[in-house]
Amino acid sequence: MDFSKRLHEGYAHRKYDLDKKKIEHFIDSFFRFIFFLEYQRCSELSDIQMRLNHFKNEFKEILYSVTDDKESPETELFFESFPKIYESLEKDAQAIFDNDPAAKSIEEVMFSYPGFFAIAVYRFAHELYKSNVPLIPRIWTEFAHSKTGIDINPGAEIGNNFVIDHGTGIVIGETTIIGNHVKIYQGVTLGAHSVTKNLQNTKRHPTIEDHVVIYANATILGGDTVIGENALIGGNVWITESIAPNSVVFHKGQVTVKNKFPGNEPIIFSI
Repeated sequence: MDFSKRLHEGYAHRKYDLDKKKIEHFIDSFFRFIFFLEYQRCSELSDIQMRLNHFKNEFKEILYSVTDDKESPETELFFESFPKIYESLEKDAQAIFDNDPAAKSIEEVMFSYPGFFAIAVYRFAHELYKSNVPLIPRIWTEFAHSKTGIDINPGAEIGNNFVIDHGTGIVIGETTIIGNHVKIYQGVTLGAHSVTKNLQNTKRHPTIEDHVVIYANATILGGDTVIGENALIGGNVWITESIAPNSVVFHKGQVTVKNKFPGNEPIIFSI
């Protein structure tokens, strides 16, 4: 088939007419507005209400691009659920601040921490995912993934006071369940044993209970795998079975230091 004809066929048969950049721009702008990142202050309450109405109307247009119902109830449901989502995000920001000695203020967390941005976009996307809104939840979380290196599927269930430290390379699969007060570091994978289409409607990813800490580059796999509450998972471990509550799991490697110069005299140095 001629390539131009192939493209013509693709456009003719695509399911949705949506503007991907507009969908990404919406969540980015909405995040910046509600967490006070815009340069100009909204000094009047009427300014806030006007901006919220603007976002609501823009969101209606975006929803209409993936549904035939111009009066879709999802817009109202989303904005009605917004205060609860916002309260949860405030707890996340506080938890990040409380757990990171490098953080100087909550404002710094909201302005600059990639983990907080990824969590925020996930929480908004998850609300739409629960209502079976197509495409938009995944577009949002993949947008956050592209900006932060943190890949959270909108289907994951994540509790309150969630902390992502550094964050680059984190992967959280669709059927992951994470409890409250959980902290994870860069490179952590919460994934599946295997990836086949016939497992689509099964729980493929692990459950992480309350107050668990998972250090860098740990890999935890499997829908039957449960990490018990208060467990501490060390860096670089590979886990495919459940871990009891209050456990400490670590990878024991061997480190050898050799003198690269001949002779028996040790090298004396200070840092």
